[in-house]
Amino acid sequence: MTSRDIEAVFVGVATLDAIALVPGFPGADERIVADEVSYAGGGPAATAAVTAARLGVRSAFVGTVGDDANGRAVISGLEAEGVDVTGVSVAAGESTAASVVIVDRSRGTRAICNRPAPRIDVSAGADLIASAPLVHVDHAGWEPVHRAGLVRDGARLCVDAGNPIPGFDARGVGLYVPTVEALRRIHGEARSVDELLEASIALGCRTVVATDGSKGSYGRTSSGQGAHAPALAVRVLSTLGAGDVFHGALVAAVVRGLPLAEQLAFANVTAALSCRGLDGRSRIPRPAEVLATMARDPARDTGADQAIGSTAGAAAPAPSDTH
Repeated sequence: MTSRDIEAVFVGVATLDAIALVPGFPGADERIVADEVSYAGGGPAATAAVTAARLGVRSAFVGTVGDDANGRAVISGLEAEGVDVTGVSVAAGESTAASVVIVDRSRGTRAICNRPAPRIDVSAGADLIASAPLVHVDHAGWEPVHRAGLVRDGARLCVDAGNPIPGFDARGVGLYVPTVEALRRIHGEARSVDELLEASIALGCRTVVATDGSKGSYGRTSSGQGAHAPALAVRVLSTLGAGDVFHGALVAAVVRGLPLAEQLAFANVTAALSCRGLDGRSRIPRPAEVLATMARDPARDTGADQAIGSTAGAAAPAPSDTH
C-alpha cells in the first residue's frame, strides 16, 4: 500500500502482552495453576488498527517500539494483519511496551501490570498522518500528533479519550470518543448521559461517542442528532482489548459511511464478539459475522450470559488500560 491507499491511520501505543486466565486472583505468595496462558499484541491504537484492518479498512499504525525481540514481534503481528507499519519507529536502547495481564475467570475481571511505551516519534509516519482521510489517536498519540501539527483539519481526527489526555482540546475534533465514566470525571458525577454528551459538544467537537460498558454506547452530533445502541449479550471469556476493538470498529463504520446509530451498533457488536477470546485480538470478527449478528435480534442469542458494549477506558494510568 502507498500512503494514498490508506483509509485510516492509528497513532499511539503498541504492546506485547502475556495473559494468564486463572480461576481466581492469587493471594500474597500464592502459586496457582493457570487455565490458559497466551501471548499477543496489544495497545489501544495498535489493536484498533488491527480491528479496522480485519474489518476491511486499509490501515496504518504509527508509533514507537524498542529495539528488542518484543518490538520485532509487535511489528510482525501488525504486518500479519495487513496493517501498514512503515510509520513505526524503533527507539535504540529502549524496551518495547509490555503488559502482564491476569484474567479472573470467576469474576470476569482483570489486573494489568504495564511497562510504558517509549516516547512516541511520529516522524516516520508524518506523510501517512498528513494525508490520511481519518487519523485515530489514543491518549499517548494525541500529544505528538498535535505538537507536530500534522492534522490541520480537525474533522479528520478521532480521539480515544477513555484515559486522561493532558492538554487535550476538543475544539474542531471530528470524533471524540470518551467513556461515560471519563465524562463524569470531567463534567460532574450527577449529570445524565444526555447532559454529558451536550457538555462534550459544547467543548467544540463535531461528534461525541461515549461508551458505557454493558449499557452500550451513546452518540451526539453538533447538529443535534443523537443515538444509543444497546450492548450485545455474549459469553465472555475476557474483556481485554474490548475498548480498543470498539474504537477500531467505530473507525471502520465511519469509513463505511454508516449513519450514527449504525456506527454505534457496528462497534458494539464487534467489541462484544471479541470478548470470546482471552487476548484482545484473536476473536476480533470479520465483517460478515458482525453484519450477520446485527441482523438478528441479540435477545435471541441463547448462548449469551453477559451484556458487553465496550469496556474502554477503565480509569488508571497504565497505557494499556483500555485493553
